[in-house]
Amino acid sequence: MTGLRRRRVLGGIAAGVGLAATALHGETFAGRYTLRPEPVAEGIWLVLGTNAPIAFANGGAIANCAIIATAAGPVLFDCGPSLAYGQALRRMARDLTRRDPALVLISHLHPDHDLGAGAFDPATVAALPGTMADIARDGPGMTDAMFRMLADWMRGTQLVVPTRRLEPGPLEVGGRTLQLLALSGHSGGDLAVLDSRTGTLITGDLVFHDRAPATPHADLARWRSALDTLAALPHRVLLPGHGPADRAGVAIPQTRDWLDWLEQALNAAAANGLDMVEAGEQPIPERFAGLAAARYELQRSVSHFYPAIEAARLPRVD
Repeated sequence: MTGLRRRRVLGGIAAGVGLAATALHGETFAGRYTLRPEPVAEGIWLVLGTNAPIAFANGGAIANCAIIATAAGPVLFDCGPSLAYGQALRRMARDLTRRDPALVLISHLHPDHDLGAGAFDPATVAALPGTMADIARDGPGMTDAMFRMLADWMRGTQLVVPTRRLEPGPLEVGGRTLQLLALSGHSGGDLAVLDSRTGTLITGDLVFHDRAPATPHADLARWRSALDTLAALPHRVLLPGHGPADRAGVAIPQTRDWLDWLEQALNAAAANGLDMVEAGEQPIPERFAGLAAARYELQRSVSHFYPAIEAARLPRVD
């Protein structure tokens, strides 16, 4: 590997988010977001993000959001990467339900899911206590990074730390019962929601579908435990944090398979003396060929996990 190639690969590993141009559903953005609601159950719509890394060309709109109609107004699950996206999502929710949002649920701290919160009444923006603490701690730095990458897409965006606390258990909103689950693994606090009426399970980034999972704040053991909890819940359709709706029951096993392989592969790479660049360039099994962003997320995961793995295998002796 040449020195130039090595530096380029290291840059890819270290990057928290990608800068490669990409498109949403085959169309490049032209200064505004194009949101397309997909009905997935009675009174529930999925707003699908592009299955790619964050890039200027997609305005950071890579995460899924969900809209749940209730008699009190729609409940939103996540709200996108910017003020402009949140405003577009709010308009869409009102067009679909003829009501203003009653509640905006933030699944976890990552900015592609929560920086649209400024478009909504602060009293409606809610999260688990752990997520609130995570956003307060890490949100300023992640917001700054989003401005650096997305520039004018972020115009007017302000970090909002949710103040409405969520607790696990049933939540009644406008005649609809939502079961709230307080989990962790993808981050320190991961919210999932099961709609009792339709059996729709909304998982946030605990589940990825046809996209390699991202791991910047991951605890793989806790993540596996969360997947066990989600898999045990009877549901008809699953809405992942990234990727299409899952009616076939494949997204949870797919996510678990990648996490299991990733942990094994990184430990084996360290045992074989590979450096970080080499670990990020190792072959990816053919069964993951259909996962978007697989190489990108492998290289990011090397930066997240490899220093600790190497430190454990090669302790200081002085």
